[in-house]
Amino acid sequence: METSLFQFTCNGNYIPLSVPPNFILPEDKRPHISEVSSLASIPVIDLNDQIHTSENGDFPSPLVEKISRACEDYGFFQIINHGVPQELCSRMMTAITHFLELPFEERKQFFTTDLTERVKLFNYYLKTQGEEKVNMWSQCFSHPWHPSDLLPENPPQYRDVFGEYAKEIGGLMNRLLSLISQGLGLQKEYLQKMLGEVPGLKAQANYYPPCPEPEFTLGLGARTDLGAVTVLWQSEGVSGLHVIKDGKWVSVDPVPDAFVVNLGDQIQVLSNGRYKSLHHRAVTNKTQRRMTLAMFYAPNNDSVIGPIEELLDEAHPPLYRNYRYAEFIQEFNKQEGTRRTVKKLFELPK
Repeated sequence: METSLFQFTCNGNYIPLSVPPNFILPEDKRPHISEVSSLASIPVIDLNDQIHTSENGDFPSPLVEKISRACEDYGFFQIINHGVPQELCSRMMTAITHFLELPFEERKQFFTTDLTERVKLFNYYLKTQGEEKVNMWSQCFSHPWHPSDLLPENPPQYRDVFGEYAKEIGGLMNRLLSLISQGLGLQKEYLQKMLGEVPGLKAQANYYPPCPEPEFTLGLGARTDLGAVTVLWQSEGVSGLHVIKDGKWVSVDPVPDAFVVNLGDQIQVLSNGRYKSLHHRAVTNKTQRRMTLAMFYAPNNDSVIGPIEELLDEAHPPLYRNYRYAEFIQEFNKQEGTRRTVKKLFELPK
């Protein structure tokens, strides 16, 4: 039987002395950590930056400018003074850690290889040239923000604390979308309206156990995010997230009490390529487990996505055709196990 990371216990009772063969990546797919750029990491933005307010007083213009610059240059930034209580973030991380450290017998009801399931415990994989699957060194648990009756009953606090957390992240997400809209010169509600009244809201916890040979495998292969905006909380003091910048991988080291924010493919399309959805990955280490919790905001399936007309002119013709988000999801799912390049399928001829 193929070795699965689910055969290993999350609390460290059993971690193999070497990486099993079906986790070893081909040479050209390995992380090559020594080649990670020493360039300063992604911008850290203080959401309390209110030195000068904009004329209408909605948001501080320096803050909008910083968000816009980060979206153009990286598509990634970290935010501090975001208003989400640190103790709630800690309780949420504790709850998801307790769930993922339960004996597999108590979690296996959620395990599936069907990645279209709404609630799922699963492994990512990467396809090699021979179409063989190489497993990623991680375990992932994904579910909608709502309804709560789909969420685990054990640990008993999971449902309540996640409900609190989702409410706080929802408010933060609305503020971020407003700032991103204004950075494009649009009304603050513009992007929310474009993405639809009933957005797709999904959470995903990612657990990266210590790895005996991190140079041979990845926790998460290079990918862009499917939706619009992602807000990520990551283990304090444990690095592992990399984003590509100017052809080189850059480490996104954790900043205390900070969220990582990144743009998904839909924002790149809506902004007509002005804002970026860049590839990112997760690497492992020998001694420390790493946990992250990503909250995704996406269009609803019937939303029509395409370059925003107000951003187009003779100097900036549309780069992408219009499509329904459901069509983009179909193409995204077809590319599972690869370094996805879904946006290219919707590019217009130059």
